Amino acid sequence: MRILAIVPALNEVDNIGPVVRNLITTSPWLDVLVIDDGSTDQTAEVARAHGAKVISLPVNLGIGGAVQTGFLYALRNDYDVALQVDGDGQHRGEEIKKLVDPVLLGEADVTIGSRFLEKTSYKSAWPRRLGIYLLSKTLQSVVRKNFTDPTSGFRAYNQKALRIVSAHYSTDYPEPDAIVTLLKNRLRVIEISVEMDARLSGNSSITPFKSGYYMFKVSLAIILNSMMSRIWND
Repeated sequence: MRILAIVPALNEVDNIGPVVRNLITTSPWLDVLVIDDGSTDQTAEVARAHGAKVISLPVNLGIGGAVQTGFLYALRNDYDVALQVDGDGQHRGEEIKKLVDPVLLGEADVTIGSRFLEKTSYKSAWPRRLGIYLLSKTLQSVVRKNFTDPTSGFRAYNQKALRIVSAHYSTDYPEPDAIVTLLKNRLRVIEISVEMDARLSGNSSITPFKSGYYMFKVSLAIILNSMMSRIWND
């Protein structure tokens, strides 16, 4: 089985080295691909120095475009499973096997690492936790299934799922919207409880103001997506 870890990164020069090293050390059977999303620092160079393959985008496409680039690479290079892993150090390489195993065993098409499915050591500010909860309820009202951590970017996809997300993936903060698309196309999407950490260094691009705007925009996208037809009929 060929498995690819897709790591989107924008100006993560201080974090990308430890992230790649952790992936290679804990899961040496992985190929690691860093998508340098138009960084203005040395993110690409550091990633290569630590043993990752790198695709450097000429302009910043945003998280959706960067991750979709990785999906297309995985599909065109015949990977059996593709992982999505953040470039800021939040996702532990030690937890990857929990996500990969159900996909390899045919128990799920997509697995999502959740911080909230069970009690974990992860701590988050209450406004963000509230936003995730409200987004979860919006998603549940549409798909009739509960997802405790719909914003999680720690995921594993099989080839069937890759064919969908490589063709249809939101540009901006796409993770919750992708759940709707995948379920609408009758794929099996499950959550797995995982441990996560705070980002290694630097600040998140999602400020309190952006969190409110993000909540509104993604909730609207989820509702509109639920009204659209499936991507294919097979």
